[in-house]
Amino acid sequence: MNFIQNSNRICVLPELHGVGGMVTFQNKFSKGLSARKVEITYNLEDRPYQSILVVGGTKNIHGLIRSRRKGIPIVQRLDGLNWLHRAQARKNIRDFHPKFFMRAEYGNRILYIIREHIANSIIYQSEFVRDWWLKNRGPTKAADVVIHNGVDLEQYKPIETIKRPDNITRILLVEGSLMGGYEAGLGVAVNLIEMLLETKKTELTDKIELVVVGKLSENVRKHWTVKLNERNYRDRVCVNWMGVLPLERIPEINNNAHFLYSSDINAACPNSVIEAMACGNPVLSFDTGALPELVTSDSGKIVPYGADSWRLEAPDIKALTFGAVELLENQQEYRSGARERAVNFFGLDMMLDAYLDILLG
Repeated sequence: MNFIQNSNRICVLPELHGVGGMVTFQNKFSKGLSARKVEITYNLEDRPYQSILVVGGTKNIHGLIRSRRKGIPIVQRLDGLNWLHRAQARKNIRDFHPKFFMRAEYGNRILYIIREHIANSIIYQSEFVRDWWLKNRGPTKAADVVIHNGVDLEQYKPIETIKRPDNITRILLVEGSLMGGYEAGLGVAVNLIEMLLETKKTELTDKIELVVVGKLSENVRKHWTVKLNERNYRDRVCVNWMGVLPLERIPEINNNAHFLYSSDINAACPNSVIEAMACGNPVLSFDTGALPELVTSDSGKIVPYGADSWRLEAPDIKALTFGAVELLENQQEYRSGARERAVNFFGLDMMLDAYLDILLG
């Protein structure tokens, strides 16, 4: 029996809350569809709907199987695999917890089952993500396509009335969560600041402010505050711990900064990078994950990691520093290039068109 209806209605699973890339995507996706008069339900039993979009995975495997048997197309949007827990276990990181390992493995198992046995179509967030899945799990019978994340170019844009400081370098670090191993990016940022303070290639490196946006523990915040004070940088370094901010604040924060440092290693398709470029804020990062396909040479600096990122080996901070200096010495060129890159490739309407072509087509 076929339950597919000729109505612009989609079921999205699961309904997400909190912080992180998937939550950001779902918020933008739902608002964009609402503007196009496409209704969303988060309940499999709330029929009719034309298709199901699974954002990552869901525990409701049996519900998906029943829906597929009724002829309802199921589309899975895939991030990368959970991998950090295994890298931490290999390195025997002190704060590693077995429950974290088991939770990550369980999450991967859910993703495997839906991808390989249930989904009719798969949307990968980037070419990097597709290659990663194919290498680790092989191809499936489901049709697949790559659709990068998008951003509202009217909300995220350069704001001429906001001026960056002339006597200080303002570095922005935005992650949904700086916990569960992702706090390591703070250590790299501090090492970058130390090396920038030692260079005399630009006056902007005399004083540095690191603006940190994202969820992190009080212990991590205290740890790095104490570390910086111990190194006698109090008069030259300021860390602005902003915590989790509403999405409405992100354009302002990007316009206030000289560049975004994207700290996530082997990232699938970070929203923070696309949001920064849309605001005309150039991006600095290592050449891991999807960053090389997102950021071009005129919209930021992507530098060699210099070691094995999958094993969490120490990266090349010197290369990162040279990249930062390049961005600081050529601000206007990179800011223009970042905005142009976002406008041409990462508009929200482009993303929605691609998704709806699969979900309603």
